[in-house]
Amino acid sequence: RFIVRPDVRQSRMADFLDWVLSMLSKSSSQTMEGTVIVNGMLQALAQLFKHGKREDCLPYAATVLECLDKCKLSESNQMVLRKLGMKLVQRLGLTFVKPKVAKWRYQRGCRSLAANLQAQGAAVQNQKRELAAAEADDDEEYDIPGEIENVVEQLLVGLKDKDTIVRWSAAKGIGRITGRLPKELADDVIGSLLDCFSFQETDNAWHGGCLALAELGRRGLLLPSRISDVVPVMLKALTYDEKRGACSVGSNVRDAACYVCWAFARAYEPAELIPFISHISSALVIAAVFDRDVNCRRAASAAFQENVGRQGTFPHGIDILTAADYFAVGNRVNCYLTISVYIAGFPEYTQPMIDHLVNMKINHWDSVIRELATKALHNITPRAPEYMANVVLPRLLPLSVGSDLHTRHGAILACAEITHALCKLAQENNRSVTHYFTEKSLEGLKQIHQEVCSQHKSIFSPEGLGGELMRPAVCTLIEKLSLSKMPFRGDPIIGGWQWLINDSLRHLTLVSSAARQHIKESAVSALAALCNEFYINERGEADPALQEELVTQYVSELQNPEEMIRCGFSRALGALPRFLLKGRLQQVLEGLKKVTVISPEDVSFAEARRDALIAIAKVCQTVGVKGDGSQQEYVCRDNVDQIYATLLTGVTDYTTDSRGDVGGWVREAAMSSLMEVTLLLVQKEAELINANICKQIMCWLAQQSAEKIDKFRAHAGSVFLTLLHFDHPPVPHIPHREELERIFPRSEQEALNWNAASEAFPRITQLLGLPAYQYHVLLGLSVSVGGLTETTLRYSAQSLFDYMKRIQSDPSALEGFCETLLKVFEDNLRNDRVSVPLLTMLDQMLANGCFDMFTEQENHPFPVKLFTLCKEEIKRSKDIRKLRSSIGVFCGLIQFQGDMREKVFFQLFLLLCHPFPIIRKTTASQVYEMLLTYSDLQDLAVVEQAMAILSDTNWEAELPVVRERRNCLCDLMGVPRPQLVPK
Repeated sequence: RFIVRPDVRQSRMADFLDWVLSMLSKSSSQTMEGTVIVNGMLQALAQLFKHGKREDCLPYAATVLECLDKCKLSESNQMVLRKLGMKLVQRLGLTFVKPKVAKWRYQRGCRSLAANLQAQGAAVQNQKRELAAAEADDDEEYDIPGEIENVVEQLLVGLKDKDTIVRWSAAKGIGRITGRLPKELADDVIGSLLDCFSFQETDNAWHGGCLALAELGRRGLLLPSRISDVVPVMLKALTYDEKRGACSVGSNVRDAACYVCWAFARAYEPAELIPFISHISSALVIAAVFDRDVNCRRAASAAFQENVGRQGTFPHGIDILTAADYFAVGNRVNCYLTISVYIAGFPEYTQPMIDHLVNMKINHWDSVIRELATKALHNITPRAPEYMANVVLPRLLPLSVGSDLHTRHGAILACAEITHALCKLAQENNRSVTHYFTEKSLEGLKQIHQEVCSQHKSIFSPEGLGGELMRPAVCTLIEKLSLSKMPFRGDPIIGGWQWLINDSLRHLTLVSSAARQHIKESAVSALAALCNEFYINERGEADPALQEELVTQYVSELQNPEEMIRCGFSRALGALPRFLLKGRLQQVLEGLKKVTVISPEDVSFAEARRDALIAIAKVCQTVGVKGDGSQQEYVCRDNVDQIYATLLTGVTDYTTDSRGDVGGWVREAAMSSLMEVTLLLVQKEAELINANICKQIMCWLAQQSAEKIDKFRAHAGSVFLTLLHFDHPPVPHIPHREELERIFPRSEQEALNWNAASEAFPRITQLLGLPAYQYHVLLGLSVSVGGLTETTLRYSAQSLFDYMKRIQSDPSALEGFCETLLKVFEDNLRNDRVSVPLLTMLDQMLANGCFDMFTEQENHPFPVKLFTLCKEEIKRSKDIRKLRSSIGVFCGLIQFQGDMREKVFFQLFLLLCHPFPIIRKTTASQVYEMLLTYSDLQDLAVVEQAMAILSDTNWEAELPVVRERRNCLCDLMGVPRPQLVPK
């Protein structure tokens, strides 16, 4: 602004421009210093040509453009410099042409939405008058300098830049300059711009081209005569998706294409777009519902909304807009499976949506999109069954055995889903299941499995991506064809399907861990559907030979040395229908029970144990309950105890390996299975549940509800409350039911967040007051209070201390609690999972005065027994954490009177000469604090002398030196010196 002031311009503008251009020519954008200089010069020039008058800047414009060309900013790797280059080029271009708005531009009569809706007639008349005036001025001569061609060319190249802000700047430049050009030249610019939309160009060119089209449309520079050229390009851009390696590019192109649609809605009269309305509306609906990226779906929804409001010609616009608004399209699964079905109910959109899914989505690079697309086709099938059966299915069958892996995967899933939907529709209308199928289609569906196996044997092998995609896809096909009740009974293809299911389960080990679960679930679902449809005769029974072979084979695989094979066949047995289990129940349960037993060679097979426990519950639900029935056919009196014993064993699985607490998976499965079996028995024959088993279940669940891992605590709490509050009919023999319902009211069942330690522990610690639950809850709390997680530790400890305060005035309750505590310690001696945190918990309880009632009584049995257990626990231990926790317990025990004090001192002085320096140092520190706290243990002078020795000695020094200082302490405190035991 300073340079373009009239007085400064005359005397300084030329000199300033000379200096700027010389600095630009001297500086290199390859160095950091040069980049800063070029940046400053370009900004200065851009501002100068923006704020200066045209007649003042025009004499210098050609020189500046020439200098700018020599700088070759388009080759710079600095995004900011390329963007400033674009900005300056368009400013120079605007300087070369006269600042007058083109008379030929298209002007919509009403810019206001309200006016558009109320006065369309007047708007059309106004539009016609303006067009007539524009045509009258078309003959006016424009004096366009030759430099404009260079400027426009640079801006067109800028549209293909690798950075968005450069492309956006170029697009705005194209719009501004085109608005000052004659009609013919402007049309040439639009022609050059449309060249950006060839499939030889990169996604950057498509994105820049869309931004420029939107700018031209917004400014009225795209005349209606050009709409027919632009709309096909815009529709292609709405589905632009190019695969690059493991991902794709094009989401920005699709987003920009939605912006073009939005701009056109505001720019043109409804009459101009009517010939293209069906294509644009279908494309926007498809983008809003089926695009992979949420920002593109929302952009398409916004563009659709703008068109509905401004144009008013989109079919069923308001209805669709209500269903597919900005928030509704945020959830991709909801878009594919719910919103799409609603929109497909409007006949104008049904076929375009189906065609898009078949042509663009079942061969998509993302497997999640392929699977969602096939499910969407299943849901949309009732809207156009004839089209699906006669056009879509014949098109998919060749693709399902084609060469491209992704297309083959999507086509197989699509065939499966469409077939299932057509068969369901036929059954609902009381027609034959083959009503919609030709012989050729049925044969094609039957042969997919064989042709894929034979043509692509290497791809279909378990290893690699092919097997990971194709095996679950073909298993899904088997499942859907079986559910569709296809007339293949007795056909040899059934044997091929059974082989594939067995082979997939047998080769789970060779599959990547990410795909394992999916393949297993697909194979098991396929097996269940296949058996239910093709292995049952008219009498509802299985062929004995087939049953013998299948069950025996599956049970034998349960002892396979590979864990994943055990997992697969456990779940397969759980999926078998009742008629195959009849007469074989005991064999199956025994086989599954063996999988749940932990032996030295398969201690880490936690996933196999988890799947076996899940399978046991599934088998029980399948065969049903009959109290006096045969144990080969039903859950009955003879086998219910064995089933419960197996499931309860799973709750005690605390296996850990390099993956962490893998036993947690087993405990979680065991809790779920216990709940399912118990609820099954309660609803059928509740008398089969005896009081002892019910007590064990509730106690174990209470223990898990008090433990440290949030996920498993939440699951246990949920199962505990489900059993407690179940009332169809109520679960019998639950101990202390009334007290439990008072602690956990039904009204708060949903609101209680077991994951939050602050909510769970204040409730669960109240169970310490119920004798039946005290032991197990205390066992669970020990792990939490002595754990390492800050929030769990804080809330569990606080809840425990609150409970201890409440029972201080009740000697019998405190005595009972202490007995339980000692029993927990005794039962878990040398079990580091419990004993280490238990020592930490005891240290905190002693420090918090939880046992102050016993300090007045000499030689109270509780501290004596506790001392003995602690001493036994650390005997020959090299666990630093355990030893450090025990020091705190020993120091806390000094508060109790009697002969034990000398023993405690003796034990602490032993630890002062422990081989580990860290233990010696920790012991000295804690004994010092203990003497400071309990200064009445000896004469004050003796205590002060002992504290001086403790603080002045370097306890990390050599053992002989430390031992001498320790012996001085022993003599001082009147404790016998520990004697070295000869080895």
